[in-house]
Amino acid sequence: MLDDGLFLPDDAATSALAARFAARLAPGDVLLLSGQIGAGKTHFARALIRARLGADIEVPSPSFTLVQTYEDASGDIWHADLYRLAHPDEVIELGLEAAFRDAICLIEWPDRLGSLAPETALHLTFSLQGEGRLLHFTPADHPLLKDLLP
Repeated sequence: MLDDGLFLPDDAATSALAARFAARLAPGDVLLLSGQIGAGKTHFARALIRARLGADIEVPSPSFTLVQTYEDASGDIWHADLYRLAHPDEVIELGLEAAFRDAICLIEWPDRLGSLAPETALHLTFSLQGEGRLLHFTPADHPLLKDLLP
């Protein structure tokens, strides 16, 4: 694990990492995707969903719908963008608490979850760096990271 983060020089590197995650995720796995607008959260989520379900699948941003769900043979995938939520109680109305147990969840703007963020989630923090992006993982010893990174 890189203490100073993982540098992803371009979209292709981000997509390749998302594909590696896609191959190992199972229902109950939650990825919390943080970073400024344009840092790569949605690109990563789209690439992961397409790697898992097929490159032809349409993956719209959930910015306005808040949640997009996708059927997968092993369980649904939930992609949520919580940017527009005003209070963590709204998470309950979306049904995310049950999804955290029963689906693969990709959550953008997870700070909106407040105390509802699952303790077992892996937090990915994206930041822009030059033409690429820098990615930090918390916790750095999360089981999903075992043998995932070069």
